[in-house]
Amino acid sequence: MPQQPIVYDAPTPEPRARTVEAIQAEILERLIYSVGKDPIVARPHDWLAATILAVRDRVMDRWMESSRETWRTSHKRVYYLSLEFLIGRLMRDAMSNVGLIEPVRDALKNLNVDLGDLINLEPDAALGNGGLGRLAACFLESMSSVKIPAYGYGIRYVHGLFRQEMSEGWQVELPEEWLAHGNPWEFERRESAYEIGFGGHVEPVTDPDGTVRQEWRPNDHLLAVAYDTPIVGWRGARVNTLRLWSAQPIDPILLDKFNSGDHIGALEESARAEAITRVLYPADSTAAGQELRLRQEFFFSSASLQDIVRRHLQQYGDLGSLPDKVAIHLNDTHPAISIAELMRILVDDNGLKWADAWKLSRGVFGYTNHTLLPEALESWPVALLERLLPRHMQIIYQINAEVLTDARVRAKFTDAQIANVSLIDESGGRRVRMGQLAFVGSHSINGVSALHTELMKQTVFSDLHKLYPDRINNKTNGITPRRWLMQCNPDLTKLISERIGPDFLDDIDLLKGLDAHADDPSFQSQFAAVKQGNKERLAKLIKDRMGIVVSPNALFDVQIKRIHEYKRQLLNIIQAVALYDEIRAHPERDWVPRVKIFAGKAAPGYWNAKLIIKLINDVAKVINNDPAVRGLLKVVFLPNYNVSLAEVIVPAADLSEQISTAGMEASGTGNMKFMANGAITIGTMDGANVEMHKEVGAENIVIFGLTTEEVNEKRAKSEVPRAAIDASPRLKEVLESIASGVFSPDDPHRYRDLIGGLYDHDWFMVARDFDAYVAAQAQVDAIWLDKRRWNAMAIRNTAHVGFFSSDRTIRQYAQEIWGVPVASS
Repeated sequence: MPQQPIVYDAPTPEPRARTVEAIQAEILERLIYSVGKDPIVARPHDWLAATILAVRDRVMDRWMESSRETWRTSHKRVYYLSLEFLIGRLMRDAMSNVGLIEPVRDALKNLNVDLGDLINLEPDAALGNGGLGRLAACFLESMSSVKIPAYGYGIRYVHGLFRQEMSEGWQVELPEEWLAHGNPWEFERRESAYEIGFGGHVEPVTDPDGTVRQEWRPNDHLLAVAYDTPIVGWRGARVNTLRLWSAQPIDPILLDKFNSGDHIGALEESARAEAITRVLYPADSTAAGQELRLRQEFFFSSASLQDIVRRHLQQYGDLGSLPDKVAIHLNDTHPAISIAELMRILVDDNGLKWADAWKLSRGVFGYTNHTLLPEALESWPVALLERLLPRHMQIIYQINAEVLTDARVRAKFTDAQIANVSLIDESGGRRVRMGQLAFVGSHSINGVSALHTELMKQTVFSDLHKLYPDRINNKTNGITPRRWLMQCNPDLTKLISERIGPDFLDDIDLLKGLDAHADDPSFQSQFAAVKQGNKERLAKLIKDRMGIVVSPNALFDVQIKRIHEYKRQLLNIIQAVALYDEIRAHPERDWVPRVKIFAGKAAPGYWNAKLIIKLINDVAKVINNDPAVRGLLKVVFLPNYNVSLAEVIVPAADLSEQISTAGMEASGTGNMKFMANGAITIGTMDGANVEMHKEVGAENIVIFGLTTEEVNEKRAKSEVPRAAIDASPRLKEVLESIASGVFSPDDPHRYRDLIGGLYDHDWFMVARDFDAYVAAQAQVDAIWLDKRRWNAMAIRNTAHVGFFSSDRTIRQYAQEIWGVPVASS
């Protein structure tokens, strides 16, 4: 069937009335005719579905007009490839961005339904792990807000990241059933389905003109089917698309096997295909797990590139204009196989010469590096790639040959330097380095904070930076102020509007106007009252979920992030034990009441991270039940950390723990969310803390610990940390109590090896930063007791968060990497 031409100027429906009556009628219509429920018997989940559908209808017109406008104007599009999109709940986000929260609230109230209850009922989309996925979500919203035509491409995980529960203090991983009852935000696009191949072999084919080209003939095929979700920009400026791929079999059932009695075997193909989009980050500690991870990454990369090339050819007819009309951004190394796949599409499927294809390909790709940790820079066994993606392995070898020749001939690199830049790691088993592939195949490589970018040049990509010195640049991360201030903290947003006017809603830099009011006792009192209300809400949540009573008058000391040794939750809980000992030893002192709040998930195969969670829970059990503490210290670990839980915790935090080992956190975005909501940061000079220190001023942040240079120096000297422990009697006593089983009487040796690691090597500088951390916490106590000073610092943190808006970040990407125009603030 011939393809229908695209109509650029199709009639747009008249704008819908925004009255409460009109919205109420639409919700009722959706409830009856889409959900199929009589209002008399409708349950809360029915009202939720009806409300989402009514809001979605109002997004659709702008969504379609946004797409038409891009086709009409031929503006360059940005395609953001990410294995994670931690978008959270969407209904409140969409309502807020199109200005519908109050009319929807009133419409539902007329129907005896509470909007707040419905918002809390919507499941979180389980499409990410932490910072990487939440950053991608913020970026998509900001791209819509600054009117950049964009698609986000990812995977429609059925279960996503696991649901975390606790069993006797241990993390237990359970499937996250976010799609159990469907997703009213998404649209299946059956016409956007692409065949994805694996395995097979490569054959040379001679074309009629005598040209010999390579043809990949996979022996394993499946379909990638698109599901689209609208991403609404602030004030409906633009609606972009999050396109997620679902894996489906070519043949859902092998009837010959079924009819022969092999009823299970008949479904093998379906099971193998659907496994690809079943779970986010399957454990890769086994060969089967590694293969599934690689299949996931190629699956969504190939589907996305096929879709991008199809759309470009449909609009422009040839591929020569690809870099002028297409910017593809790789969010970390997970989509790095895209470099080889686009070359295959251009050379093998479209007949371009290698040199021309390589120029086009490098012109469209940009790559963001998110880590300096060697284990997080992906690499895959050559044997696995040769078996699973034989043509791509050929292409990688060809790319590598050109890079190494360039290094040898032009740059006069030594053998050691050539080994460093090679796409193939020859040490300890041959592996393909995906970071190197992403680097050489992109025209731009960016870090996510000023410190991280400089360390990239000095460490993981030092020789590649010497070979291509104009490619590395910095784009400090940001967060969307709509989600992380306006929506999660409406009372603070209202207070700020009353004090400096509402213009900051459209230009977050105007928050600096709060500086003039930071020392005003009246404003301080109002600001503190908002914080107190948020703390009371969190205290209720803690009691309801955990059965732990905490005082909202205590200092809420919060560390919420992925559990990892370099993020140093261990340092935090060790200091909690030290504080516990001090309170018991000196009950006569004027102690600042504290609630230490932790949340985060540990990777299923990361034993030490899971052990740290258990330690936190063991310590909490002892401290929270010791009458000698008199409620002056409480420790809480909130399970199943996700976006919605963060939206309650962040506005309630007094103190933001950003205490990673210096030089190891690429940026952080949790630090920015806390800052926006008036929390004071205690942290190391690491990641974006460095820029926060600059923006808010040294007097409004609490910095401690070793610098990156000092950490590297101690590691280089292979210093034995035992000396630091012996020099700190308080630390020594705490470590001995934990290691000897004081907090684990059921298993006295549980933490012996965990604590022993601090004596043996202390790679993450927990012991060596302990005394500095304790001193910094004492400084925090002193500031807390001076309420006027604390409140002024908190207000100035909110006032200076503008630089950390993802709108600013995206404008920099657009102007300096992607080459697309943006709307001014």
